[in-house]
Amino acid sequence: MAERSFKKEVEQLKLGAGQEFHGEAILCVTKALLQSGVSYVSGYQGAPISHLIDVLNDAEPMLKELGVRFESSANEAAAAASLAVAVSYPLRGACTFKAPVGTNVASDALANLSSGGVKGGALIIVGEDYGEGSSIMQERSHAFAMKSQMWLLDPRPNVQKIVDMVELGFQLSEASNTAVMLQLRIRACHVYGSFIAKDNVRPAFTRQDALNNPVRDITRYALPPFTYEHEKEKIEKRWPAAVQFIIENKINEFFDGEVSDVGIVMQGGMYNNTLRAMEILGLADIYGNSRIPIYVLNATYPLVDAEFVRFCAGKKAIMLIEEGQPNFIEQAVNTILRQADLQTRVEGKSVLPMAGEYTGGVLKAGVQKFCTLHRPDLLTPDEPMLTNKSLPAALETLGTNVQGRPPSFCTGCPERPIFSAMKLVQEEVGPLHVSADIGCHTFAALQPFNLGQATMGYGLGGAGASPLSGQGGKRPVAVVGDGGFWHNGLVSSVGHQVFNKTDGVMLIVDNGYAAATGGQDILSSAANVETRSTQHPIEKAVRGVGVEWVRHITRTYDVAKMRDTLREALTTDTKGPKVIIASSECMLNKQRRIKPLLRDAVKRGERVVRDRFGVDPDTCTGDHSCIRLSGCPSLTIAPNPDPLRRDPVTKVINTCVGCGNCGEVAHAAVLCPSFYQASIIDNPTAYDRFKQRLRDAVIGFFQRRLDKKMVTA
Repeated sequence: MAERSFKKEVEQLKLGAGQEFHGEAILCVTKALLQSGVSYVSGYQGAPISHLIDVLNDAEPMLKELGVRFESSANEAAAAASLAVAVSYPLRGACTFKAPVGTNVASDALANLSSGGVKGGALIIVGEDYGEGSSIMQERSHAFAMKSQMWLLDPRPNVQKIVDMVELGFQLSEASNTAVMLQLRIRACHVYGSFIAKDNVRPAFTRQDALNNPVRDITRYALPPFTYEHEKEKIEKRWPAAVQFIIENKINEFFDGEVSDVGIVMQGGMYNNTLRAMEILGLADIYGNSRIPIYVLNATYPLVDAEFVRFCAGKKAIMLIEEGQPNFIEQAVNTILRQADLQTRVEGKSVLPMAGEYTGGVLKAGVQKFCTLHRPDLLTPDEPMLTNKSLPAALETLGTNVQGRPPSFCTGCPERPIFSAMKLVQEEVGPLHVSADIGCHTFAALQPFNLGQATMGYGLGGAGASPLSGQGGKRPVAVVGDGGFWHNGLVSSVGHQVFNKTDGVMLIVDNGYAAATGGQDILSSAANVETRSTQHPIEKAVRGVGVEWVRHITRTYDVAKMRDTLREALTTDTKGPKVIIASSECMLNKQRRIKPLLRDAVKRGERVVRDRFGVDPDTCTGDHSCIRLSGCPSLTIAPNPDPLRRDPVTKVINTCVGCGNCGEVAHAAVLCPSFYQASIIDNPTAYDRFKQRLRDAVIGFFQRRLDKKMVTA
């Protein structure tokens, strides 16, 4: 069950030549793939590219009609490995995943693909989010493309341009026998626009043709002595072919300006932000017409020496906008210009930060600095100065009045009670070494839980904890999500610990989905998915690789049971890996699933009960231990209604989803009895109404008696 459905939007994929296609870039990319005659697509979800997987899933019936095979891959390496058929056959294939972490996982397959080269077009669509905070580290795809000599396209965030780059990407791949990486930055993924569609194309050479006429070319294997020939071929044939194709098809763009002695060169993905910054400075209009000539690198690797020489000829300086570090392009451009005996000064990291995201404000300051150095007459002093004067005041106000909002679990998240239980266990056994993993449970490293020492990669939590095994006393704890478990963890964490007889505890958080990437179904999902095989128990897989001590908790909200099971795993005399599977459905996906069902039931006049929780302000002591142990976003503080008590009380706000975690934590930790449960009933029965009248009468009687006593006293 994905974050959203694209079933209505994918109907547009049927549009033919001359019809206008309108939608989000992710949807447009899918249309471009079909227009390009793609034969197979594979991928693994991850922000900001997850929606592409969702679109392909929803469009699968249409893909099958066109003879296109779509696979939701086990991980990024599996997705990249699917492009192996492009080595031998003229079949166009694409894979998709997030960068840089997905590229790291896929690196083995991609390196082999780059060595032998391809016969059919091979397109790797990566979601790039440098600076945006979704990735666990700040890296760029550029370095990998250079390392393996894989051409890198970074299209201007414009729907038509993105569609063109998909189609040209396949052609570039075939013209140069090299895989092409199409980099879609987060803003490019979600930009909206329109383009004139073409007809969808069935592959001329089909997958059945490949099976009926298998081709084997040993010279394409990445094995000596062929690898030495591959390296020579890359330089002598593939690279020149790629450069020629980029020139002939005008992949890079030139925009004229009214001045001639300065210019701006930028990565394609930086175009929109840069033009906005220039507009504020009076250097461009709202339509993108710039006073300064612009050279847009929709292909950031390889660079085209001849285009740079032509653009820089007669200019005293250019500004090079290259987000991230190291400054690969800047170094290469300086080399190109010096070898061409051009003395054009290149201002890149000299006017822009070496690292960090190039937001509109950062780019505005950089362009302003560049113009101040080389063409101060282009700047209009009034508006920029006013903007600059107001910015510090705005930032000061924000810093004073707006609190930071660190990432956290959703309201009702079934993972929250797991880490509450772990904190309670720590009070008994002392601090634990917790090897974390990628996924929602990464938030446990932050307040209020403060659990987790390091994250090494998806599904690698178990391997990260193994070195601390066998020390006696306390055992290391590893956390792996169900998504990470099926991605890589079954072998790299569970199998690793079994083989090495690791004496530790592994907690597998089973919420039923790849929740952090949008709620996609996985092997152990409970849902019946027509196009996929699901409902494969994690416990069965764990026991299948040799784990003997296994405990399965089917309701994580039972904090006391979670605490007791963790304590047992940490203190048992049993040696070897101990696995706890903690299962409860992701609350976000559960709400997406049940809310439409409940609304329909209410409309039909059926009885529907919704539970909510609250705090009795008269009972609450104002200690707030419940907040510190659960961290639920629905728990906040409110003024104490008792004028004789100063401490604010805990309050449950209306975002509560009725999971009951707050009360369970309070009970397990023996905090206080202030939590209560209330049931909201739609379409109540006569019996429900009778019970409510009876309760009102009893409560009213005791309330009136209490009021009478207080008046008498």
